[in-house]
Amino acid sequence: MKILHTEASCGWGGQEIRILEESRGLIARGHDVTVACPVHARMTAEAARFGVPVVALPIEFKTLAGFRALRRWLASQAPDVVNTHSSADSWLTGLACATLANPPTIVRTRHISAPVSANPFNRWLYRQAKGVVTTGESLRRHLLDVLELDPARVTSVPTGIDIERFAPADKPAAKLALGLNPAQRHLGIVATLRSWKGHLFLLDAFAQLNRPDLQLLIVGEGPMRGPIEEKVAALGIGGRVTLAGQRSDPEHWLQAMDVFCLPSYANEGVPQAILQAMLCGLPIVTTPVGAILEAVSDGNTALVVPPQDAAALAGAVVRLLDDSVLATRLGDAARRIASADFSREAMLDKMERLFAAVAQKAM
Repeated sequence: MKILHTEASCGWGGQEIRILEESRGLIARGHDVTVACPVHARMTAEAARFGVPVVALPIEFKTLAGFRALRRWLASQAPDVVNTHSSADSWLTGLACATLANPPTIVRTRHISAPVSANPFNRWLYRQAKGVVTTGESLRRHLLDVLELDPARVTSVPTGIDIERFAPADKPAAKLALGLNPAQRHLGIVATLRSWKGHLFLLDAFAQLNRPDLQLLIVGEGPMRGPIEEKVAALGIGGRVTLAGQRSDPEHWLQAMDVFCLPSYANEGVPQAILQAMLCGLPIVTTPVGAILEAVSDGNTALVVPPQDAAALAGAVVRLLDDSVLATRLGDAARRIASADFSREAMLDKMERLFAAVAQKAM
Protein backbone atom coordinates (compact mmCIF):
# COMPACT_ATOMS: atom_id res chain seq x y z
CA MET A 1 0.00 0.00 0.00
CA LYS A 2 0.94 3.62 -0.49
CA ILE A 3 0.36 5.44 2.80
CA LEU A 4 0.71 9.10 3.79
CA HIS A 5 0.80 10.22 7.41
CA THR A 6 0.04 13.90 8.04
CA GLU A 7 1.06 15.67 11.24
CA ALA A 8 0.56 19.39 11.92
CA SER A 9 2.40 19.34 15.24
CA CYS A 10 5.84 20.89 15.41
CA GLY A 11 6.51 19.40 18.85
CA TRP A 12 8.19 16.16 19.81
CA GLY A 13 6.74 13.49 22.05
CA GLY A 14 4.98 10.15 22.06
CA GLN A 15 2.58 11.05 19.26
CA GLU A 16 5.30 12.02 16.82
CA ILE A 17 7.53 9.09 17.80
CA ARG A 18 4.67 6.64 17.27
CA ILE A 19 4.05 7.95 13.75
CA LEU A 20 7.69 7.48 12.80
CA GLU A 21 8.03 4.09 14.50
CA GLU A 22 4.86 2.83 12.85
CA SER A 23 6.01 4.18 9.48
CA ARG A 24 9.41 2.52 9.85
CA GLY A 25 7.76 -0.78 10.71
CA LEU A 26 5.38 -0.74 7.74
CA ILE A 27 8.19 0.26 5.38
CA ALA A 28 10.07 -2.82 6.58
CA ARG A 29 6.98 -4.86 5.67
CA GLY A 30 7.14 -3.59 2.09
CA HIS A 31 4.75 -0.65 2.12
CA ASP A 32 5.40 2.80 0.60
CA VAL A 33 5.06 5.21 3.53
CA THR A 34 5.66 8.99 3.62
CA VAL A 35 5.15 11.51 6.41
CA ALA A 36 3.98 15.08 5.66
CA CYS A 37 4.69 17.76 8.27
CA PRO A 38 5.72 21.45 8.47
CA VAL A 39 9.23 22.29 7.33
CA HIS A 40 10.32 23.46 10.80
CA ALA A 41 8.70 20.55 12.67
CA ARG A 42 10.97 18.34 14.76
CA MET A 43 9.62 15.34 12.83
CA THR A 44 11.04 16.73 9.59
CA ALA A 45 14.53 16.54 11.05
CA GLU A 46 14.02 13.24 12.89
CA ALA A 47 12.45 11.28 10.03
CA ALA A 48 15.81 10.41 8.45
CA ARG A 49 16.95 8.76 11.70
CA PHE A 50 13.95 6.44 11.41
CA GLY A 51 14.50 5.83 7.70
CA VAL A 52 11.14 7.42 6.83
CA PRO A 53 10.67 9.66 3.75
CA VAL A 54 9.28 13.08 4.65
CA VAL A 55 7.64 15.85 2.62
CA ALA A 56 7.54 19.36 4.07
CA LEU A 57 4.13 21.00 3.59
CA PRO A 58 2.66 24.15 5.23
CA ILE A 59 0.06 22.24 7.27
CA GLU A 60 0.76 23.57 10.76
CA PHE A 61 -2.36 25.75 10.59
CA LYS A 62 -5.68 25.69 8.71
CA THR A 63 -4.67 27.99 5.83
CA LEU A 64 -5.51 28.22 2.15
CA ALA A 65 -1.83 27.69 1.34
CA GLY A 66 -1.79 24.49 3.36
CA PHE A 67 -4.99 23.27 1.70
CA ARG A 68 -3.62 23.90 -1.78
CA ALA A 69 -0.22 22.34 -1.08
CA LEU A 70 -1.72 19.20 0.45
CA ARG A 71 -4.33 18.88 -2.32
CA ARG A 72 -1.64 19.14 -5.00
CA TRP A 73 0.44 16.46 -3.30
CA LEU A 74 -2.52 14.10 -2.93
CA ALA A 75 -3.58 14.63 -6.55
CA SER A 76 -0.09 14.01 -7.92
CA GLN A 77 0.98 11.14 -5.64
CA ALA A 78 -2.37 9.33 -5.23
CA PRO A 79 -1.78 7.45 -1.97
CA ASP A 80 -4.15 4.64 -1.04
CA VAL A 81 -4.57 5.85 2.54
CA VAL A 82 -3.98 9.14 4.36
CA ASN A 83 -3.63 8.79 8.14
CA THR A 84 -4.16 12.16 9.87
CA HIS A 85 -3.11 12.84 13.44
CA SER A 86 -3.79 16.42 14.63
CA SER A 87 -6.53 19.00 14.14
CA ALA A 88 -5.09 21.22 11.41
CA ASP A 89 -3.83 18.41 9.17
CA SER A 90 -7.08 16.48 9.65
CA TRP A 91 -9.14 19.45 8.51
CA LEU A 92 -6.88 20.18 5.56
CA THR A 93 -6.94 16.54 4.51
CA GLY A 94 -10.71 16.24 4.90
CA LEU A 95 -11.35 19.35 2.81
CA ALA A 96 -8.76 18.43 0.18
CA CYS A 97 -10.17 14.92 -0.24
CA ALA A 98 -13.72 16.31 -0.49
CA THR A 99 -12.64 18.26 -3.59
CA LEU A 100 -10.76 15.44 -5.37
CA ALA A 101 -12.38 13.22 -7.99
CA ASN A 102 -10.58 10.09 -6.74
CA PRO A 103 -9.58 10.85 -3.16
CA PRO A 104 -7.53 8.50 -0.99
CA THR A 105 -9.14 6.80 1.98
CA ILE A 106 -8.81 8.76 5.25
CA VAL A 107 -7.90 7.21 8.61
CA ARG A 108 -7.95 9.51 11.64
CA THR A 109 -5.84 8.69 14.70
CA ARG A 110 -6.77 10.29 18.03
CA HIS A 111 -3.79 10.11 20.41
CA ILE A 112 -4.90 12.05 23.50
CA SER A 113 -7.83 11.93 25.92
CA ALA A 114 -8.75 15.63 25.77
CA PRO A 115 -12.53 16.00 25.26
CA VAL A 116 -13.80 16.21 21.69
CA SER A 117 -16.51 18.73 20.82
CA ALA A 118 -19.82 17.35 19.56
CA ASN A 119 -20.38 20.22 17.13
CA PRO A 120 -21.57 19.34 13.59
CA PHE A 121 -18.24 20.31 12.05
CA ASN A 122 -16.39 17.73 14.14
CA ARG A 123 -19.02 15.13 13.32
CA TRP A 124 -18.50 15.79 9.61
CA LEU A 125 -14.72 15.61 9.94
CA TYR A 126 -14.66 12.29 11.79
CA ARG A 127 -17.25 10.80 9.45
CA GLN A 128 -15.01 11.64 6.49
CA ALA A 129 -12.66 8.99 7.83
CA LYS A 130 -13.30 5.37 6.83
CA GLY A 131 -11.44 4.30 9.96
CA VAL A 132 -10.77 6.02 13.28
CA VAL A 133 -7.96 4.84 15.55
CA THR A 134 -7.54 5.69 19.22
CA THR A 135 -4.58 4.89 21.46
CA GLY A 136 -6.82 3.46 24.19
CA GLU A 137 -10.27 1.95 24.66
CA SER A 138 -11.43 4.81 26.93
CA LEU A 139 -10.64 7.27 24.12
CA ARG A 140 -12.60 5.06 21.72
CA ARG A 141 -15.64 5.05 24.02
CA HIS A 142 -15.47 8.84 24.33
CA LEU A 143 -15.56 9.30 20.55
CA LEU A 144 -18.46 6.86 20.22
CA ASP A 145 -20.44 8.63 22.95
CA VAL A 146 -19.80 12.19 21.79
CA LEU A 147 -19.77 11.87 18.01
CA GLU A 148 -22.11 8.88 17.66
CA LEU A 149 -19.80 7.12 15.23
CA ASP A 150 -20.33 3.62 13.92
CA PRO A 151 -18.53 1.38 16.46
CA ALA A 152 -17.25 -0.85 13.66
CA ARG A 153 -15.23 2.05 12.26
CA VAL A 154 -13.47 3.01 15.51
CA THR A 155 -10.59 0.85 16.74
CA SER A 156 -8.28 1.08 19.74
CA VAL A 157 -4.64 0.41 18.82
CA PRO A 158 -2.31 1.31 21.70
CA THR A 159 1.24 2.21 20.77
CA GLY A 160 3.50 -0.83 20.58
CA ILE A 161 6.99 -0.95 22.04
CA ASP A 162 10.11 -2.85 20.96
CA ILE A 163 10.32 -5.57 23.62
CA GLU A 164 13.97 -6.34 22.86
CA ARG A 165 15.15 -2.74 23.11
CA PHE A 166 13.21 -2.06 26.31
CA ALA A 167 14.15 -4.85 28.69
CA PRO A 168 15.61 -5.26 32.19
CA ALA A 169 19.38 -4.84 32.52
CA ASP A 170 22.05 -4.93 35.19
CA LYS A 171 21.12 -1.85 37.24
CA PRO A 172 24.54 -0.93 38.72
CA ALA A 173 26.13 -1.26 35.28
CA ALA A 174 23.37 0.86 33.72
CA LYS A 175 23.96 3.57 36.33
CA LEU A 176 27.72 3.54 35.80
CA ALA A 177 27.29 3.83 32.03
CA LEU A 178 25.30 7.05 32.52
CA GLY A 179 27.73 8.50 35.05
CA LEU A 180 25.36 7.89 37.95
CA ASN A 181 26.39 6.66 41.39
CA PRO A 182 25.47 2.94 41.74
CA ALA A 183 25.39 3.36 45.52
CA GLN A 184 22.46 5.78 45.19
CA ARG A 185 18.86 4.97 44.32
CA HIS A 186 17.08 6.71 41.47
CA LEU A 187 13.47 7.75 41.04
CA GLY A 188 12.73 8.75 37.46
CA ILE A 189 10.32 10.02 34.83
CA VAL A 190 10.59 9.86 31.05
CA ALA A 191 8.14 12.28 29.41
CA THR A 192 7.91 15.42 27.33
CA LEU A 193 8.06 18.38 29.69
CA ARG A 194 4.41 19.41 29.44
CA SER A 195 2.28 20.69 32.31
CA TRP A 196 -0.17 17.77 32.37
CA LYS A 197 2.61 15.21 32.76
CA GLY A 198 2.75 16.31 36.41
CA HIS A 199 6.45 17.07 36.83
CA LEU A 200 5.77 19.86 39.33
CA PHE A 201 3.77 17.48 41.56
CA LEU A 202 6.59 14.95 41.31
CA LEU A 203 9.06 17.60 42.48
CA ASP A 204 6.83 18.45 45.44
CA ALA A 205 6.63 14.76 46.31
CA PHE A 206 10.37 14.27 45.96
CA ALA A 207 11.06 17.25 48.22
CA GLN A 208 8.94 15.60 50.95
CA LEU A 209 11.11 12.49 51.01
CA ASN A 210 13.83 12.42 53.64
CA ARG A 211 16.07 10.21 51.52
CA PRO A 212 19.56 11.67 51.11
CA ASP A 213 20.60 8.70 48.95
CA LEU A 214 17.68 9.16 46.51
CA GLN A 215 18.18 11.06 43.24
CA LEU A 216 15.51 12.20 40.78
CA LEU A 217 16.05 11.72 37.04
CA ILE A 218 13.92 13.82 34.67
CA VAL A 219 14.36 12.65 31.08
CA GLY A 220 12.73 14.69 28.32
CA GLU A 221 12.47 18.19 26.94
CA GLY A 222 9.61 20.61 26.38
CA PRO A 223 7.92 23.89 27.22
CA MET A 224 7.85 23.24 30.99
CA ARG A 225 11.64 23.14 31.39
CA GLY A 226 11.79 26.73 32.71
CA PRO A 227 9.08 26.25 35.36
CA ILE A 228 10.65 22.91 36.36
CA GLU A 229 14.08 24.52 36.82
CA GLU A 230 12.48 27.32 38.87
CA LYS A 231 10.66 24.78 41.05
CA VAL A 232 13.85 22.78 41.65
CA ALA A 233 15.63 25.96 42.76
CA ALA A 234 12.73 27.07 44.98
CA LEU A 235 12.64 23.69 46.72
CA GLY A 236 16.41 23.69 47.22
CA ILE A 237 16.86 20.23 45.68
CA GLY A 238 19.13 21.12 42.75
CA GLY A 239 21.90 18.83 43.95
CA ARG A 240 19.58 15.81 43.90
CA VAL A 241 17.81 16.36 40.55
CA THR A 242 19.20 15.60 37.08
CA LEU A 243 17.48 17.14 34.06
CA ALA A 244 18.82 14.87 31.35
CA GLY A 245 17.03 16.57 28.45
CA GLN A 246 15.78 14.83 25.32
CA ARG A 247 17.49 11.48 24.88
CA SER A 248 17.66 9.05 21.97
CA ASP A 249 18.42 6.24 24.45
CA PRO A 250 15.55 6.33 26.99
CA GLU A 251 15.91 2.59 27.54
CA HIS A 252 19.30 3.14 29.21
CA TRP A 253 17.85 5.71 31.61
CA LEU A 254 14.92 3.46 32.46
CA GLN A 255 17.27 0.55 33.12
CA ALA A 256 19.14 2.74 35.64
CA MET A 257 15.99 3.69 37.59
CA ASP A 258 14.80 1.97 40.76
CA VAL A 259 11.26 3.40 40.62
CA PHE A 260 9.45 4.98 37.66
CA CYS A 261 6.78 7.65 38.11
CA LEU A 262 4.33 9.21 35.65
CA PRO A 263 1.96 11.51 37.61
CA SER A 264 -0.09 12.76 34.64
CA TYR A 265 -3.32 14.61 35.30
CA ALA A 266 -4.77 15.07 31.76
CA ASN A 267 -4.66 14.17 28.07
CA GLU A 268 -3.13 10.70 28.22
CA GLY A 269 -3.89 7.74 26.00
CA VAL A 270 -1.78 4.71 26.89
CA PRO A 271 1.56 6.49 27.39
CA GLN A 272 4.58 5.01 25.66
CA ALA A 273 6.74 5.78 28.70
CA ILE A 274 4.52 3.62 30.93
CA LEU A 275 4.85 0.72 28.50
CA GLN A 276 8.61 1.22 28.21
CA ALA A 277 8.97 1.22 32.00
CA MET A 278 6.83 -1.92 32.23
CA LEU A 279 9.02 -3.71 29.70
CA CYS A 280 12.11 -2.71 31.70
CA GLY A 281 10.54 -4.44 34.71
CA LEU A 282 10.29 -1.28 36.80
CA PRO A 283 7.95 -0.74 39.75
CA ILE A 284 5.68 2.13 38.68
CA VAL A 285 3.72 4.88 40.40
CA THR A 286 1.12 6.57 38.21
CA THR A 287 -2.41 8.00 38.07
CA PRO A 288 -5.78 6.79 36.69
CA VAL A 289 -5.82 9.35 33.86
CA GLY A 290 -6.84 8.81 30.23
CA ALA A 291 -6.20 5.20 29.24
CA ILE A 292 -3.36 4.53 31.71
CA LEU A 293 -5.42 1.90 33.55
CA GLU A 294 -5.66 -0.06 30.31
CA ALA A 295 -1.95 -0.77 30.74
CA VAL A 296 -1.55 -1.06 34.53
CA SER A 297 -3.74 -1.98 37.49
CA ASP A 298 -3.31 -0.85 41.07
CA GLY A 299 -1.54 -3.39 43.25
CA ASN A 300 -0.94 -5.79 40.38
CA THR A 301 1.42 -4.02 37.97
CA ALA A 302 1.75 -0.55 39.56
CA LEU A 303 0.70 1.67 42.43
CA VAL A 304 -1.99 4.11 41.30
CA VAL A 305 -2.55 7.39 43.17
CA PRO A 306 -4.92 10.33 42.67
CA PRO A 307 -3.68 12.98 40.20
CA GLN A 308 -2.22 16.23 41.52
CA ASP A 309 -1.63 14.71 44.98
CA ALA A 310 2.03 15.10 45.95
CA ALA A 311 1.56 13.47 49.37
CA ALA A 312 0.02 10.33 47.88
CA LEU A 313 2.75 10.26 45.27
CA ALA A 314 5.45 10.46 47.93
CA GLY A 315 3.79 7.74 49.98
CA ALA A 316 3.65 5.34 47.04
CA VAL A 317 7.30 5.98 46.14
CA VAL A 318 8.35 5.27 49.75
CA ARG A 319 6.35 2.03 49.71
CA LEU A 320 8.24 0.77 46.68
CA LEU A 321 11.63 1.90 47.98
CA ASP A 322 11.06 0.17 51.33
CA ASP A 323 9.39 -3.04 50.10
CA SER A 324 11.68 -4.79 47.64
CA VAL A 325 9.38 -7.83 47.44
CA LEU A 326 6.44 -5.64 46.35
CA ALA A 327 8.62 -3.67 43.91
CA THR A 328 9.94 -6.84 42.29
CA ARG A 329 6.50 -8.43 42.07
CA LEU A 330 4.98 -5.38 40.39
CA GLY A 331 7.90 -4.98 37.98
CA ASP A 332 7.89 -8.64 36.94
CA ALA A 333 4.13 -8.64 36.38
CA ALA A 334 4.31 -5.39 34.42
CA ARG A 335 6.90 -6.84 32.05
CA ARG A 336 4.80 -9.95 31.42
CA ILE A 337 1.69 -7.91 30.63
CA ALA A 338 3.46 -5.40 28.39
CA SER A 339 5.32 -8.12 26.47
CA ALA A 340 2.07 -9.96 25.77
CA ASP A 341 -0.25 -7.04 25.00
CA PHE A 342 1.78 -4.02 23.88
CA SER A 343 4.50 -5.20 21.52
CA ARG A 344 5.52 -3.21 18.47
CA GLU A 345 4.65 -6.13 16.19
CA ALA A 346 1.12 -6.32 17.58
CA MET A 347 0.61 -2.62 16.80
CA LEU A 348 1.95 -3.04 13.26
CA ASP A 349 -0.28 -6.07 12.65
CA LYS A 350 -3.38 -4.12 13.70
CA MET A 351 -2.54 -1.00 11.69
CA GLU A 352 -1.60 -2.99 8.60
CA ARG A 353 -4.91 -4.88 8.71
CA LEU A 354 -6.84 -1.65 9.22
CA PHE A 355 -5.17 0.15 6.32
CA ALA A 356 -5.72 -2.85 4.04
CA ALA A 357 -9.40 -3.11 5.04
CA VAL A 358 -10.26 0.56 4.47
CA ALA A 359 -8.28 0.71 1.22
CA GLN A 360 -10.13 -2.38 -0.06
CA LYS A 361 -13.53 -0.89 0.80
CA ALA A 362 -12.66 2.24 -1.18
CA MET A 363 -12.00 0.26 -4.38
